Amino acid sequence: MSESVEVSIGGQRLLVSSDHAPDYTRAVAAHFDAAYARIRSALPTVDMQRAAILAGLAVTDELFQVRRDGETSIERIRAIEARLSRLLPPGRRGGRPTDSGGREES
Repeated sequence: MSESVEVSIGGQRLLVSSDHAPDYTRAVAAHFDAAYARIRSALPTVDMQRAAILAGLAVTDELFQVRRDGETSIERIRAIEARLSRLLPPGRRGGRPTDSGGREES
């Protein structure tokens, strides 16, 4: 169910319709507004539209970095898991423990 939430970006009040919780929508808008403010502060002569585009690029860069860091973390965890698995006896490898008869335990 879509809900309208009032947010402020660049000093302009906007009514945003979102399927997310109002607090989440406000947090997203505040994050973008902070990126927009950093751009406006660093480049005061840039017009509002270009500042908004640059802020969008900055936030997208953050997203891509977090995704990359997450993928790197997953790769590291898998490598550690593989090394740890090699330390286990062959009958205990593969995720589920087995009893001495080779059947999976319940």
